[in-house]
Amino acid sequence: MRPLKLVPDNTNIDFLRWRWVALAMSIFLLVGSVALTATRGLNWGADFSGGQSMRVSFAQATSAELVRDKIDALGIPDVSIQESGNGREATIRIPLAGANTNPIGQCFGSNPLASNEKDVGAANATASKVRAEILKSFPGSTIGSVESVSGKVSCELFSSGSVALSLAILAIALFIWFRFEWQFGIGALVTLFHDVVLTFGFFALTQLQFDLGIVAAVLTITGYSLQDTIVVYDRVRENMRKYRKMEMGSLMNLSLNETLSRTVTTSLSLMLTLGILLAMGPDVIFGFTAVMLLGIFIGTFSSLYISVPALLWLKATPEAFMVQEMAAAEKGAAKVQTEGFLDR
Repeated sequence: MRPLKLVPDNTNIDFLRWRWVALAMSIFLLVGSVALTATRGLNWGADFSGGQSMRVSFAQATSAELVRDKIDALGIPDVSIQESGNGREATIRIPLAGANTNPIGQCFGSNPLASNEKDVGAANATASKVRAEILKSFPGSTIGSVESVSGKVSCELFSSGSVALSLAILAIALFIWFRFEWQFGIGALVTLFHDVVLTFGFFALTQLQFDLGIVAAVLTITGYSLQDTIVVYDRVRENMRKYRKMEMGSLMNLSLNETLSRTVTTSLSLMLTLGILLAMGPDVIFGFTAVMLLGIFIGTFSSLYISVPALLWLKATPEAFMVQEMAAAEKGAAKVQTEGFLDR
């Protein structure tokens, strides 16, 4: 039985023909993502905003508006309700009293939140009132997982998550810079920036809850995008050494076609798995799965139409590798001459 080939051996697709269309689309999506994130903001989870988050399962389909009316009658402001499971499940997030739901302003603003026992006690009392009202107004309901995070801890988690994401992207760019050439490092950095910003725009658009699990998903996406980019960059470098007279656009297309089979096989297998998990998996990992699926798609697109065209825009040429090889050859020849002189 012959193995299935998703990409024929002699594939010759002119990817760079559409690079300006892809660039225009990416710029449009980047601007939209930044605008959405700035205007609508993110639906910060309790990990970052502080407070309590509880999952409720209803005996029958219930609208978020009805649940909100019941909670508003208790005099509790700024409660966030995210409906799921065809109206049979909901996530209710109760912020700390007086807390800023934006962790950036909460942790770095003029009046950073200072957590104390009084705030935590008030949040626990509020959560108890909400649980009692839910069980009373919606018979047969069950309260699932309940998460409680103080304001001080949420600031620490937000700071740690931001630092981890920034350092990971910086380390990736530096690694590629030293592994290849400066054009490759900048291209990888632009690619990762593209993927991360579009991910934030997706969360601003859908208002899915952004918590520590999503930070882990974003880091995973950057890792996948890096892996795909390095595979393509390594083939580009090999072809630069092998076809030094070839026009750069043709060389880039050749490299993309030579790695296309690996890219399609890896991305498609991951997307099929994540698609099944998104459709049939539990709601508690819905956001994580959704951002992973989106990230794989974006990472595949950016490795084809952002990372490689960036080398053309940055004017990467085979001469840089020729200079390195000549320097290495001269160093090796000098070492041989020195050893021969010492032997005499």
